[in-house]
Amino acid sequence: MKILCTLLCFVALSAAAADKPYDESADAKTDIKQALATASNMPVIVVFGANWCPDCLALNKAMKDGASAALLKKDFKIVKVDVGHFDKNLEVAESYGVPVKKGIPAVAILSPKGDVLYLTKDGELSHARTMSDDGIYQFFKKVAAAAQEKK
Repeated sequence: MKILCTLLCFVALSAAAADKPYDESADAKTDIKQALATASNMPVIVVFGANWCPDCLALNKAMKDGASAALLKKDFKIVKVDVGHFDKNLEVAESYGVPVKKGIPAVAILSPKGDVLYLTKDGELSHARTMSDDGIYQFFKKVAAAAQEKK
């Protein structure tokens, strides 16, 4: 019985963690630095969002399981940065020029050297839950092409 209870608790915690793609206790600067250090020749997508945000969760699902997943997995490293209730990691977003106040999720694409290749400026993904899987795919396909040109 004790093993079953432990297993059920583990499954519940795993499901809860899956619903929270933005690690609220992570050190964003360190996570980005590590991604850049291991990026080789691959750009890094930094996604600024929050676990309470339905559009952030919709984007995460599309990036993880949708049409965009294969494109992103193959061509990019991804770092998710929690902005809380617009009270966390704002200086990180600002350091890349990402205006999160215009809407989240917001994205910066960085070269392996840390140079900004692309960023959302006007809340382009802030309505991700209504964009459809193909709409998100088309967005990242266009952005990936633009980022590759700047590399």
